[in-house]
Amino acid sequence: MSYRLTLYAFEEVADHERKAAGQRFRQALDASLGDASLVIPVYNAYRHIVATYGEAPAPDTLSDAEQQVFDQWQAAESAAMTAAFGPHRYMGDAYFEITP
Repeated sequence: MSYRLTLYAFEEVADHERKAAGQRFRQALDASLGDASLVIPVYNAYRHIVATYGEAPAPDTLSDAEQQVFDQWQAAESAAMTAAFGPHRYMGDAYFEITP
């Protein structure tokens, strides 16, 4: 399943910079999850977990499978953000929206 990325930034970003950041984000996310076809299913499962238990679920709240998906998505998204914007970027500056 393919997906679309949309970069939202508070400062002006040139089209070539936006495209390059998106490519770095996508490559890192795909690699972290194992394949591009896993992005939407894992993301949807993560969003369901967050909607059910919140952004920071209490210990022992999640099943082992839910915890694995939760941790996997957070690690993949973190790696993708670092690839797109660098390791010392303030996380509030920009973000990506992922849609099918």
